[in-house]
Amino acid sequence: MNQQVNNPLLCDIETGICAIPDNNNTTEAIKIIAKPKPIQLVYFTDPICSSCWGIEPQLRKLKLQYGHVIDIQYKMGGLLPDWSYNSGGISKPADVAHHWDEVSVYYDMPIDGDLWLEDPLASSFPPSIAFKAAEMQDHIKAIAFLRKLKELVFIQKKNIAKWEQIEVAALAVGLNIDQLKQDYAGQANQLFSADLTLAKQWGVRGFPTMFFMHESGKQEIVYGARPYSTFEKAIQTLDSCIKPNTYEANWENLFSIYPTLTAREFAELSGMPRNQVDKYLQTLVNNGNLGHIDTKHGKLWFKKD
Repeated sequence: MNQQVNNPLLCDIETGICAIPDNNNTTEAIKIIAKPKPIQLVYFTDPICSSCWGIEPQLRKLKLQYGHVIDIQYKMGGLLPDWSYNSGGISKPADVAHHWDEVSVYYDMPIDGDLWLEDPLASSFPPSIAFKAAEMQDHIKAIAFLRKLKELVFIQKKNIAKWEQIEVAALAVGLNIDQLKQDYAGQANQLFSADLTLAKQWGVRGFPTMFFMHESGKQEIVYGARPYSTFEKAIQTLDSCIKPNTYEANWENLFSIYPTLTAREFAELSGMPRNQVDKYLQTLVNNGNLGHIDTKHGKLWFKKD
């Protein structure tokens, strides 16, 4: 796919970018907020960004190897305000279905585009605001909440713009639903607006966009879906003295850290050749250790209690 697009849902597979409508590309100086860790990573994303789902394996490995030196801030980018546009060959939800299926195969991450035929989202703003509300309660639970939202929309074809699905994700990670509703209707809207403003100020044109900022003032930007080596190189460029953590790459440890994994994620984290992963994980299913959710483009594997 080598076409130039400016449509929020038509992600360019080759560049790994889900673009947003053009805006003034201001490049204001970025000030680093004092943090206890030497690197601040500001990640601009969106709950329905397919390229962002495509880099989940790299992001999860980054947390395992460099979580000791990186603080990650998630900023919501507002990928789909509504359907009042017509660009890049997409003018209605049904136009997205085939594209998502293509992206799924390209990134080797399960995505079911039939969502856009069966129960399409009117906007990505509701789940984005819900994430900001979740952050107000608990940062760690908010990250798990965002992951659950992504699994619901990409794998289970659930419309996460609807409160009933937002609540499913919130309950799954232990958020207080009453507090979430209150914050969702209140301050979370202002926090989301602040994210959108920041994206414009920093010249963010699509997702995923990651700003790696060192306490020394040096900065590296990784734009689009890239191999893990690109993210690691950004860290090493900022500080060559930083060394990655080692971790136990066996299935028990990986599933204790990340309750759900795709085959592509397991391959990235374990180092096992991708062509061996499905058979290996299926053996664990047969032994009663794992379960899985089937989709037309792969499985989501989870550890059984």
